[in-house]
Amino acid sequence: MLLVSLPELGAAKCLTQNTALCELLTDRLTSLYRALPQSIDPLDIETVEGINWGLDSYNVKEDASAFPGKRALISFLSWFDYCDQLIKEAHRMAATTMAQSVRERFLVAVLEPQLMQTSEIGILTATSLLHRIVRQVTSEALLEEIVYFLLGEQREPETLSCIQRFPLRHRLIEHCNHISDEISIMTLRLFEHLLQKPNEHILYNLILRNLEERNYTEYKPPCPEDKDIVENGQIPGAVDLEEDPIFTDISPDNALTKEWLSASPPITPDHQRTDGKTEVHKIVNSFLCLVPDEAKSSYQVEGTGYDTYLRDAHRQFRDYCAICLRWDWPGTAKPIEKCNLEAPFFEGHFLKVLFDRMGRILDQPYDVNLQVTSVLSKLSLFPHPHIHEFLLDPYVNLAPGCRSLFSVIVRVVGDLMVRIQRILDFTPKLLLVRKRLLGLEPDGPIVDHMTLLEGVIVLEEFCKELAAIAFVKYHSTSTP
Repeated sequence: MLLVSLPELGAAKCLTQNTALCELLTDRLTSLYRALPQSIDPLDIETVEGINWGLDSYNVKEDASAFPGKRALISFLSWFDYCDQLIKEAHRMAATTMAQSVRERFLVAVLEPQLMQTSEIGILTATSLLHRIVRQVTSEALLEEIVYFLLGEQREPETLSCIQRFPLRHRLIEHCNHISDEISIMTLRLFEHLLQKPNEHILYNLILRNLEERNYTEYKPPCPEDKDIVENGQIPGAVDLEEDPIFTDISPDNALTKEWLSASPPITPDHQRTDGKTEVHKIVNSFLCLVPDEAKSSYQVEGTGYDTYLRDAHRQFRDYCAICLRWDWPGTAKPIEKCNLEAPFFEGHFLKVLFDRMGRILDQPYDVNLQVTSVLSKLSLFPHPHIHEFLLDPYVNLAPGCRSLFSVIVRVVGDLMVRIQRILDFTPKLLLVRKRLLGLEPDGPIVDHMTLLEGVIVLEEFCKELAAIAFVKYHSTSTP
């Protein structure tokens, strides 16, 4: 640790070029990985206690009563932590060389074949370990190599015909839509944690490069009739947030609101300070009103209102702003006249799979739906104007053949309204399922259409979460 942190470039070159340091580090990492059992319960990999290479104590009695392979797993994760800390403390040149060695000699040579295999048990174990590695890594150089290993270094917009150009990236994204729900959930968790890492290439490679030209929009010059859409600064029939009982906790005098406004990220010169009250009311109402009243159940259960999402949305948005601070993102969207709207739009492989999954929310297991909506809500939190427009603006003029998150949900709701008519006692069943999920009712006989009912509940909660995110993001850019 002391040697690699020497500030002299000559020392760094000597260590990495004239010694077997890199090979020794990665060879030991490989041997410890290969000592792991063929399959380990993903839950055990997830929940094994925090690993620190300097504090790895061995307790024979405790390990004997634990899951098989616990000692081997701790040894592997401890050595990975040592490599990570070594790279973190090393001279920049040495750190880059060691990180590249980990990528080439371990990630590519050993882990990639495990991720590309066809055995479901093998895929699940390898993905769980990769997820744990992604969660654990802290050094910038090693994180960058892991990101390039997983996603490739491409930054040009994706096309449907070239999504298989980088096989591992393609395979991992496809695993988000795997026939095995366990593999889908684990891979979605992997991407969820990857998105929270402080590396700009992750979000650009997965999302932003495809939204750069805003060619998902269809430009329509404003016409005089547009002003009739809004009457007195309010959509006809929409509810004023300050007057709606559901918004009583977000009035200007509320302590929580003051806390958001004081703690929100500072406004940048690029952000417009125009009064956006009407706009945010429209957006929030759009999401809250997406699910029709006959398919809502949260209002009948105390403590499940929209306001429950506001505090979390504010905290998470503040955290994401801190991560993105040094990425030099614009405060406003690229001017439409400078965008190449004629270029064919492809949302990208990652969003395609997420939108496809979202479109099947009424027919998927509850746990899968929770993970899909969790990833989408995390994406919505990023403070980039194109992400905000594509995921959180219900009023964006979509180009023909394009879809947004809002349009996907609209289609789901349309399908839901047709299916509701065929279910006897839909509302009581929906309320019963919600109470069971919350632990307010004991488990009893299986309810008909359970998957659909659980999907409706997740859909309602997701719309409330998106409304909260939109509200919080508005305040962060409108508060002096």
